[in-house]
Amino acid sequence: QVQLVESGGGMVQAGGSLRLSCAASERNFVDYTMGWFCQAPGTEREIVAAISFHGTTTYYLASVKDRFTISRDNAKNMVYLRMNSPKPEDTAVYYCAASRAKWKVARLQDEYEYWGQGTQVTVSL
Repeated sequence: QVQLVESGGGMVQAGGSLRLSCAASERNFVDYTMGWFCQAPGTEREIVAAISFHGTTTYYLASVKDRFTISRDNAKNMVYLRMNSPKPEDTAVYYCAASRAKWKVARLQDEYEYWGQGTQVTVSL
């Protein structure tokens, strides 16, 4: 059982910067693809970014590409989401997730077995 704990959410002004962190309890963290999802009120949860187990392959939602950066530190069992130039439409609860589909950069919710509790990000003008 993988436990994931997000931190770093809060309020940020549009155009600012915020970094979300996710700590994983799993000793074999390197065996998991990791992803960040977001869910705004009244919308479906969708993937924001994902990173392969070795950290060399990434995927981004088109609307955040070139603004957000996902990274991981396998030695520390951590995954991060750097949010640069956030926009009010990025306001959502952000979830960290882990997928045992190690050999692909999973993009679908159903491919992720473990989820954090979520952290709220609010972007103001």
